[in-house]
Amino acid sequence: MASSSSQPDTRRTIGRFMAIIFWLLVLIALTSAFQRFLAYKNNPNQRVASSIGVDGRPEVVLKRNQQGHYVANGFINDVSVTFLLDTGATGVALPLAVARAAGVPRGPTVTTQTANGPAQGFLTELETVRLGAIEQRAVGAVVSPGLAMDEVLLGMTFLKNLEIIQRGNTLTLRQ
Repeated sequence: MASSSSQPDTRRTIGRFMAIIFWLLVLIALTSAFQRFLAYKNNPNQRVASSIGVDGRPEVVLKRNQQGHYVANGFINDVSVTFLLDTGATGVALPLAVARAAGVPRGPTVTTQTANGPAQGFLTELETVRLGAIEQRAVGAVVSPGLAMDEVLLGMTFLKNLEIIQRGNTLTLRQ
């Protein structure tokens, strides 16, 4: 008799365990979907739209994010990075962790003027910088250990060689 009364208890325990597992999987799936949604809102250019214009020059079209910035995925020395386009920045500025991951050497020390005041950095030159179909070589940059972000500021040492057209919520860059 003991075995027949313990069988419903075992089934009930297994049923509860399966229900807990089910709801945990639902929670994990919803969390993952929400994180992807937030990542897209911050960087709507995770897959950069590139084409070749009628004049044969590479062209990239970026969408503005909710904060009004142009954020896009790209490459430095064939290492994937996230760019924040900054026409107010003289050069390309890399956080130290990104510079290390991309194998960027640190050159001479330099003091840069930032929105938060003077900051120390290291001059360097990037072998390649690629944003969609647009690629440039020997781009001047600064490794900025104090840059408290994951994005690379894509400044004028890269952007000065491009035609920049802003219309509505899109930015078109042409080489």
